[in-house]
Amino acid sequence: MLLGLLPGIEVVGAAGDGEEAVALVAGLAPDVVLMDLRMPRCDGVEATRRIRAEHPGTQVVVLTTFADGESLFPALAAGARGYLTKDAGGDEIVRAVHSVLCGDAGLSPGIQRRLLERLSEAERGPAAPSEPPDGLTAREMEVLLLIAEGLSNPEIARRLHVSTATVKTHINNLFTKTGLKDRAQAVRYAYAKGLVRPPAG
Repeated sequence: MLLGLLPGIEVVGAAGDGEEAVALVAGLAPDVVLMDLRMPRCDGVEATRRIRAEHPGTQVVVLTTFADGESLFPALAAGARGYLTKDAGGDEIVRAVHSVLCGDAGLSPGIQRRLLERLSEAERGPAAPSEPPDGLTAREMEVLLLIAEGLSNPEIARRLHVSTATVKTHINNLFTKTGLKDRAQAVRYAYAKGLVRPPAG
């Protein structure tokens, strides 16, 4: 009812869930879909992904109760060009619809702020944990970081001024504690835990 009263907006259909939304877009080819996220059968993220893949001429603006990162970022990654929470007024909805039709993003101020915070966090890189994960000792952590640098066992031994046999013992211990099976997994583990940062660029 609200949308029908807004200037410059014609409501051509309404869907009860994501599956119905995808089907209606195929039949009606609307310029913009206002998409909820939490729906039965097919949620809003999956529906958005399908609509953007199958009907690239239709833009999607998410209109939802949820403003948390677990809802926001998957929706944007799926192709949504706008994101509003349900406390948005009519003017804000009209502005978002017009923005996405012009090729711009239709984001509420609060959502823009959250995106900037996420970008700032990404620039800083993951924070190293305050204590070693999975019960690793300080020495095992050192060995893990040197593995992530690409050093061989003899090189690690020279760097730490220990024997190669001692390095092998540390590696066996850290593999046992973390469930890792090889050096490649160890490198992925170090990145996943935020122990090292990816190279710039």
